[in-house]
Amino acid sequence: MLTRGTSLRRRVAYSLAIVRLVLVPVILLAIYYLFAMGVIVDRIVRVDASVAMQAERASIQMLDARRAERNYLLLQDPAALEENRQALNRLEKTVEACQRLEPREATTTSNMLAGIHFYREGMDQVATRMKEGGAPVERVRQAVEAYEKNLNKLLRGARRMTRAELVRRLHEQTNIFDAGVSAAGARDPVLESLAKQLESTSDSVLSLSAGLEERSWQRVENDHRRARDLFRRTEWVVGIVSALTLLISIWISFVLPREVVRPLLDLKTAVDHAAAGNYEIEFDLQGKGEVVDLAKSVRALIAHWREKKQETDAAEAGHEIGDDKG
Repeated sequence: MLTRGTSLRRRVAYSLAIVRLVLVPVILLAIYYLFAMGVIVDRIVRVDASVAMQAERASIQMLDARRAERNYLLLQDPAALEENRQALNRLEKTVEACQRLEPREATTTSNMLAGIHFYREGMDQVATRMKEGGAPVERVRQAVEAYEKNLNKLLRGARRMTRAELVRRLHEQTNIFDAGVSAAGARDPVLESLAKQLESTSDSVLSLSAGLEERSWQRVENDHRRARDLFRRTEWVVGIVSALTLLISIWISFVLPREVVRPLLDLKTAVDHAAAGNYEIEFDLQGKGEVVDLAKSVRALIAHWREKKQETDAAEAGHEIGDDKG
């Protein structure tokens, strides 16, 4: 439509080319945005959120191992030792899963696996040491009585404490009781040192697991923010393209009648006049193309009809003159 004097075939070809030039970037942008958002959502679901939940599970499994450890030190029950080993096996598999999902945390997961291995060796040494003799019952009883006494004292003054302070004091008393039980189960300084070493190693694993969980949830938040920004950018791009398309369509609606439809209407009018017997109408279309060629053909046809009409009128006039002379 913009190439005046060009054939309709070329106009259609140019129009289709322009439409493709407009639609192809829009389609490619839409595919890009969908692909980018799909990658972000897949990473959130498959990697970041999964690692965060696995890290939380690792903390729970480490706490289960510590509880089984304390029960073994207190009761010397083989079932508690087996429970500790099973918890460590589950913990190790969980950390290995995190290592496969998130290679960027290879240092953290490697340190956690090293800590688990060190903790397992410590438990094996404790089990070997404990088999040589039982824990003194009297020392265990003293540790329990001291814990009960301190706990009763703490609860009596709980009304004057805030909830956070009460939880903190209870945690302190629990740690004191754990240390007392561990010390009670020690027949010698070596076993007591091993108990403290196990506690230190488990605390290190828990700290690493908590850090891994926090960073994973932070990545989830960052990916969510990226997806939200990408969605807003998509809205802007689609909105701008839609507005431009609407403006172009409105502009075309004004250009189309003037450039294509009006010449055809003028040509139709000329044909109607010729069909009614009016051969004197003149029209002129400049340029080239199918419409111009058709107009030239119609103009030649009308000129031919006009000549025939003139010849016919002249012949009829000659016959009338001859008749009058006769």
